[in-house]
Amino acid sequence: MTALELEQSTDPRGTAPGRGLLRRHPTLMAGLACVVSFAAFWTVQRLAHVTMVDLMVYRAEGWTARTGGDLYDMVATSARLPNTYPPFAALLFTPLTLFGVPTMRTLATAGNLLLLVSVVHLSLRLTGRPHRLPRPAATLALSALLVWCEPVWTTLRYGQINLLLAVLVLWDLTRKGTNRWAGVGIGIAAGLKLTPALFAVFLCLAGLARGLRLMRSGAGARAAWNPWLRQAAVATLTFLGTALLSAVALPRDSHRFWTEIVFAADRVGEVEITANQSLRGALARLLHTHNPGGAWLVVAGLTAVLGLALATGALLRGERAWAAVACAATALLVSPISWSHHWVWGVPLLILLGSEALQRTGGAARRWWATTGAMGLLFASFALWWVPHRWHHHEELHQNGLQMLLSDVYPIAGLALLALTATRLWRLSGRRGDGLLPAVEEETPAPPAA
Repeated sequence: MTALELEQSTDPRGTAPGRGLLRRHPTLMAGLACVVSFAAFWTVQRLAHVTMVDLMVYRAEGWTARTGGDLYDMVATSARLPNTYPPFAALLFTPLTLFGVPTMRTLATAGNLLLLVSVVHLSLRLTGRPHRLPRPAATLALSALLVWCEPVWTTLRYGQINLLLAVLVLWDLTRKGTNRWAGVGIGIAAGLKLTPALFAVFLCLAGLARGLRLMRSGAGARAAWNPWLRQAAVATLTFLGTALLSAVALPRDSHRFWTEIVFAADRVGEVEITANQSLRGALARLLHTHNPGGAWLVVAGLTAVLGLALATGALLRGERAWAAVACAATALLVSPISWSHHWVWGVPLLILLGSEALQRTGGAARRWWATTGAMGLLFASFALWWVPHRWHHHEELHQNGLQMLLSDVYPIAGLALLALTATRLWRLSGRRGDGLLPAVEEETPAPPAA
């Protein structure tokens, strides 16, 4: 191309046509990229002949609840998978029985892709970013990239509900503290799957810490009642409401779940398999045993205390995004079984790390971008599937050191996130000269400063 042609192909400001279009219509361009990425993702999944086996289990649960069968004696699909969810989930799964299997799979895939966009949008709201692009453009552009992360891929491959749970929790955590319904999302998520209940615990701890500080300052017991305590109370009451509804609609199944199934952690699957990305699974592989027993209880207990303390401290300092991802990582680490697709919380984590990089310049920015890139490669690498992992062959009990590292990528990421949170809180404490639980003046925590 000659110099004259190049000059004529640019806009009056000297911007290349593609870049000029991007600057003038960033949301449109990001939307097109998202559509192309999602279409490619959907095509690849179909070419891979994904079974959406968990979605078939959900449909079987809904059918069993609808026809009056025993929820916890049923098994579904050729893999003979049992039901492990609370009975409230089966009530919500009954509409799946109204569709044929192909239609149900199509709706589930489309719904999960929309839920991913919602997770990205809520994560950006939580971090208060970006400032350089319109939020819709950033949401669509990031969704186009993050759909290829292993937890998202596996969630859609199995037809799982992890993105729905994340949306319910993030929707609650990004609402105004004065909203009387804040907490409903966490309660419903806990009613579907027990793990999100830890968010209610962490909100309660933060609310108690804030209330005690207000009482010490002479504000009185009445002033100690604050939005976080109210949100935790609403979440708890909502969760109890799901249990009560299930007890009325499915009394036999509810009784059996709360007296038997809830304690049968091994019912979900083999502890040591590489798909189990919890501390219990990591310890089982490290110790070459099916049941790490007391070692796991000690490690999980310490991790729970540390993670809740860090999440609470972050929330009290107005660091809502750090508090949310620290609590999520803690829940996934201490759960007896955390399948790789449960780690869709890697999406808010990556957005948080990227937002920290955008706030900095020079060497600090490079370090944060390197951390973001390393975490991104980890979640997009599918590294945990590089090791032998045939079902029922217990190959994970004979791993070497490198294979153990590959099998534990998400527990390592979770622990690294807790370490980053601890470092951040330590630096904030030193910068402000405050104690562990500084006063919070605002009704709701403010997003990070630009």
